Amino acid sequence: MKRAWAMMLGLESAVLTVMSRIGKHRSLYEKNEEAVKQHLIGEIMTALGWEWNNPEEVRPEERTEDGRADYALFLNGETVAFLEAKNLGVNILKRDEPLRQLARYCFSRGVKYGILSNGAVWIALKAFAEGTSLKDRVLFVVNLEEEPLERAVLKLSMLSKENLPKVEKLATLLKALEAAYSTLVSEGFSGDSLLHYLQARGPALLPVSALSGGEVVKALYIYENGWKPVPLGDRTLKGILLAVLDYLEARSEGRKAEEIKKVKKFLSSTEIPEEKILTILRGIEEDEGLKLAVEL
Repeated sequence: MKRAWAMMLGLESAVLTVMSRIGKHRSLYEKNEEAVKQHLIGEIMTALGWEWNNPEEVRPEERTEDGRADYALFLNGETVAFLEAKNLGVNILKRDEPLRQLARYCFSRGVKYGILSNGAVWIALKAFAEGTSLKDRVLFVVNLEEEPLERAVLKLSMLSKENLPKVEKLATLLKALEAAYSTLVSEGFSGDSLLHYLQARGPALLPVSALSGGEVVKALYIYENGWKPVPLGDRTLKGILLAVLDYLEARSEGRKAEEIKKVKKFLSSTEIPEEKILTILRGIEEDEGLKLAVEL
């Protein structure tokens, strides 16, 4: 997980570098394909984990029966994709020939995937599939100049050394996610609620504010960038209150910590109606900005 996260951060930085270079030297990249290869495409592919100067992974000018592909990408001794570069002045979204050229290179060598880029636009292609058109086989398109950074980085990450062998599966899953999200939003679900649904993890939790008294709880949770368990002794409402006070005391200093300690000592030896405990807990949530929940 940490490795994947580091790769995404590095890729985001590379995309920003590429966009800065395009902004400063657009006229160069619109005319000079070699500059696009070295300054733009190489920057992104290196961030994706490809050892750009290692001939065991990347080989320029790879020969095919239909000409030379700009780059062949290798994993475990096998060609997993051809990468074809164009200068920034070539509109690879509107012109079919560059994509057809890439598909011919792939087909002639039995290479399953192709990547076409002018530095700003990236197109991932499944090279061949019976009964399909060229457009049908486009797995995804990334346009660095028109897409939000987060979307561009996520899609580009499917071309990493680790992900490229399964790029077709990943692209299909991403398209399904986008389609499902759009449909659910059109049916009235909010984007935030769908995001929370996807991110929700852990047991079924009941907010402390929903308790009515008499419940025997299994565990207590406090929300800190996600629900985190809190040590709980007595599994009653009073036990919950004392556990919350322990939590607050541990995170307080000086006078406040001493006051919490005194209150905790008093409550430990005092009989308190459950209705009063619930009122205290709700007050703590409001005053301290806490979110408390229990597992029953």
